Amino acid sequence: MFNSIYKLFSRDLAIDLGTANTLIYIRGLGIVSNEPSVVAV
Repeated sequence: MFNSIYKLFSRDLAIDLGTANTLIYIRGLGIVSNEPSVVAV
């Protein structure tokens, strides 16, 4: 089960959480989401 999930995320999807915005990139489509990150303290 985890192997199939890993294959899905390892080659086609990237998530960047290191900036003020969360970026989601899908191969072939480019950036599909660019939303502000939310942090609760």
